[in-house]
Amino acid sequence: MPGTLYLIPNTLGPATAEADALAAILPAQVQSTAARLGFYIAENAKSARAFLKLVAQTHPLAMPLQEIRISELNVQTPAQQLPALLEPLRAGMDAGLISEAGVPAVADPGAGLVRLAHLEGIPVRPLVGPSSLLLALMASGLNGQSFAFHGYLPTDAAQRTKRLRQLEERSRSERQTQLFIETPYRNLAMLEAMATACRPTTLLCIATDLTLPSESVITRTAGAWLAAIKAGKAPDIHKKPTVFLLLADA
Repeated sequence: MPGTLYLIPNTLGPATAEADALAAILPAQVQSTAARLGFYIAENAKSARAFLKLVAQTHPLAMPLQEIRISELNVQTPAQQLPALLEPLRAGMDAGLISEAGVPAVADPGAGLVRLAHLEGIPVRPLVGPSSLLLALMASGLNGQSFAFHGYLPTDAAQRTKRLRQLEERSRSERQTQLFIETPYRNLAMLEAMATACRPTTLLCIATDLTLPSESVITRTAGAWLAAIKAGKAPDIHKKPTVFLLLADA
């Protein structure tokens, strides 16, 4: 029988090295599962080892860290290399798929591997952990019954404004919350673009550093955000992981 592909959630940012640092973020069952696996598929092997070191503080690893096999899967990985990553699972070994942050296979290159596992009849088991998208939606006060995630918007200013207005119109017609992200060093430019492109009454939420001590979630109208920016009171979101949400009024 094939092994099981466990989808292992990661933290959303740097966790402290203190004992039991993961307790408030990941359930004990997730940590114990992570500790027993001898094969991982990760975006970055170094980051995966750092995660396992934190797990080992309260859940001893089944084997020495240096003996745990870690294969990398990221946006640069060609699709034709995915079948080889599943070879240990075909041989009956359980494996963990882990993202750089949050849950794997959601806004993450691991989705293709999960699809391939299903096609080959390999069991896939998702484990509970933090998702920045869902946490942002939960805390925003916007519509959680209907929402859509769009990844990154265009970097060209004119194209970005056009896309924002398209999403605002979709939000208005479908009463649907729109979510997207940005490269952290362009966060302030994105916020200003949203506040400028959207109607003054459209609600905009900025969710930053979720689950971290510096966490901030603020929902205001586009008009209020624009006034704050002009007054030099923009939020401190530069180079910080941020989720952007908007919901247009009817």
